[in-house]
Amino acid sequence: MSRSHGHSSAPPIITLYDIPGHTPQPWAPNIWRIRFILNYKRLRYRTVWVEFPDIEHTLHSIRAPPSSVRSDGRPVYTLPVIVDPTRNPRAPEILSNPNNIAEYLEAVYPARPVFPEGSRALQSLFVHYIQEVFVKPLLPIMIPLSHQRLPARSQSHFSHPTAQPLPPGPDRERAWQLVKEQFDFLATVLDKNIGDGDGVCAMGYHVSYADFALCSVLLWIKSMAAHDGWARVREWNGGRWERLHERCKDYMDVL
Repeated sequence: MSRSHGHSSAPPIITLYDIPGHTPQPWAPNIWRIRFILNYKRLRYRTVWVEFPDIEHTLHSIRAPPSSVRSDGRPVYTLPVIVDPTRNPRAPEILSNPNNIAEYLEAVYPARPVFPEGSRALQSLFVHYIQEVFVKPLLPIMIPLSHQRLPARSQSHFSHPTAQPLPPGPDRERAWQLVKEQFDFLATVLDKNIGDGDGVCAMGYHVSYADFALCSVLLWIKSMAAHDGWARVREWNGGRWERLHERCKDYMDVL
């Protein structure tokens, strides 16, 4: 932004720290969850891209809190992180951990809520399920594919290289079948909304934090496994997941 008459500058905006992949588009599901919220709430923000080798140093330099703590007490620094100077430019809010960030954005910017009234507990449980159960069968497929599509510096950052992607054959088909079982189960859960909802959105007819958490996984698959992964998933359960992707499409801007 340019200065006007040398006296004033553009108002401060939120900064979102993200991890680059093989294209300029975001890919990491935990970070997409926050980008969705920023876009949905129509908040002004910018993206700062940080490669894996630089994350801890960068977060130390901005005094970001750790996203978690290991059992031995050592802090863990991961993205996303946001810096929000909009209320106090001299002492901006700096937050890590996607759930903490989501709660903060909802509290400070309540317009266009992602937690409709009375839904916070159930949505939190839904997102926990997505994080801890739903994605587990995807990890043996997606982590090697994601590693291969990182910039060279980020690939070399990991001292223990991840396994090679599964080649075409029975093992890969079995792995995708385990993934499909999770999608099938989730489809039966969402079917319970039909009549009081469209069976696509977790909260009925309108997107919410739960949908953004799930669609973030869809975008991970689409970004890193477009031909073998997304080509399968978009057809499952009568095209339900492609419909969710389309429902969230208006909030996929990258700023």
